[in-house]
Amino acid sequence: MDKRVFLFPGQGSQYVGMGADLARSYQSARNIFDEADRVLGFPLSQLCFEGPSGQLSRTKYTQPAVLTTSIAVLEVLKEKGIAYHAVAGHSLGEYSALVAAGVLSFTDALKIVQRRAELMDDAMPPGQGGMVAVLGLDREKVEEVCRVASAKGIVQPANYNAPGQVVISGTREGLAEAAGLARQAGARRVIPLPVSGPFHSSLMQKVGEALKVYIKNFNFKEPDIPLVMNVTGDYVSDPERIQDYLIEQVSSPVCWEQGMNKLSADGFIHFTEVGPGQVLSGLVKRIIPNCKVSQVGDQASLEKMLAQDGRTV
Repeated sequence: MDKRVFLFPGQGSQYVGMGADLARSYQSARNIFDEADRVLGFPLSQLCFEGPSGQLSRTKYTQPAVLTTSIAVLEVLKEKGIAYHAVAGHSLGEYSALVAAGVLSFTDALKIVQRRAELMDDAMPPGQGGMVAVLGLDREKVEEVCRVASAKGIVQPANYNAPGQVVISGTREGLAEAAGLARQAGARRVIPLPVSGPFHSSLMQKVGEALKVYIKNFNFKEPDIPLVMNVTGDYVSDPERIQDYLIEQVSSPVCWEQGMNKLSADGFIHFTEVGPGQVLSGLVKRIIPNCKVSQVGDQASLEKMLAQDGRTV
């Protein structure tokens, strides 16, 4: 039997309508949205199902929304008997992975993510910082570009997503300088991302410090299955270390390519993206060309995956 990894998406994968059809069809999914509404004290389910998109795209709403939708999908997959043998999540998605691995309850993960989202939303005035995807340069060249551009403003690698795809993060001035240098160095594309701040950079240091105070109030358990984390791109099992890495992750690069290569080297060949969007599915195909990839985020994709597995809906 193929060893399957569940992958959980982060911010940027959200869309209006996510989770709606599964919540209508499966009580297990509906229960997750109901719990989120209760814990958060506002109708997150309505925001996910109906929008408006502008509000759903705000960090303070996006993060709990993506977490909740991902866990709703997870519950349906568990109900269908789909086994998974390791987990990883991209940035925010790491909290979904922790729930899937038994490290945190959904309720506790939701409370932490709500606080994380509020802190990140308030970290810097709008327009003062952001993130840019650099396509077509290797990681060493992007790191060099950031070092040179730092003379004009803070700019650092934020996501090592796949070969030839590195996201950088920093101040408006630093990003502008780095973007120009990246184009001169031969980057195929340089794409500003629709995010509200310079996530996974040193500019988020104060967010990490505030999150550390809050996160220590929660009970973390050892994972039931292998868990790969962003900060190292490697397995982590010690609960205290997991907490430390969640705090560090806010201001450190996401080592996604390294983590996927680690799982591949250890014999994991089937990767299923669980939650809204297909960003991680595309990245995994680039990192591990011969792997099996599937994605489940709604009724149609669920039926497709079940058919591929020889199962019925």
